[in-house]
Amino acid sequence: MQVRAVIALTGALLLAGCAMRHSPAPVATNFPGTQQAKLQAAAHWGVIARHMTTQLAPSLKVNVRRPLYVSSQQSSAFAQGVSAHLVTALVNDGYTVVKVADANTLRIELDTQVVAFSPNRPQYKFAGERTALVASMWVLTGIEHSVEWLATAAIAGQDAYSWFRSQFATGATPKTEIIVNLSLADDHRYYARTTSVYYTTDSDRALYDAAHQPSKTFLVRNH
Repeated sequence: MQVRAVIALTGALLLAGCAMRHSPAPVATNFPGTQQAKLQAAAHWGVIARHMTTQLAPSLKVNVRRPLYVSSQQSSAFAQGVSAHLVTALVNDGYTVVKVADANTLRIELDTQVVAFSPNRPQYKFAGERTALVASMWVLTGIEHSVEWLATAAIAGQDAYSWFRSQFATGATPKTEIIVNLSLADDHRYYARTTSVYYTTDSDRALYDAAHQPSKTFLVRNH
């Protein structure tokens, strides 16, 4: 017991000696691990539109007597697509959605901002890969020595491994992200607001940012 206590005390002293009590600038640290969805299809636009209307539902129910008008300041394909999905979701939920706003109308305002970070961002999405493989090994060691059972266990192990990996988007971490704001407001105040952030495929940035269009080269010939 005394030896263990001495070892523990020595380790604590060593750790304390490594820590800096004072620093000329804040020390950079990582945030706790989080997950962020990646938009890869127009169907995903409908998913997030329905999710945002669900988040606004409590405020919508309070103001259910006022008609709604969906608007967006952006002209990107994403903004137009999400606006259409919002209209569909609201109409299907029984709300009155008008085509022209007036003084009594509540606006559902969609606002987006595309941001691009440096390329080659780190990706640690397969941190659980070894765990999945080890779990499969445990399954295999617990069965009888039968060809049929071994084949079944191998398939189950592979299915479990694929299932755990399927939640992660393929490819490197995208450098392009989009901030999506949805507000319930009128001319005087905001009644509710929700903000979400998503990854987008870097090569599809033009779909999300109308100002970012692929450059074209024209060949000019003198006649």
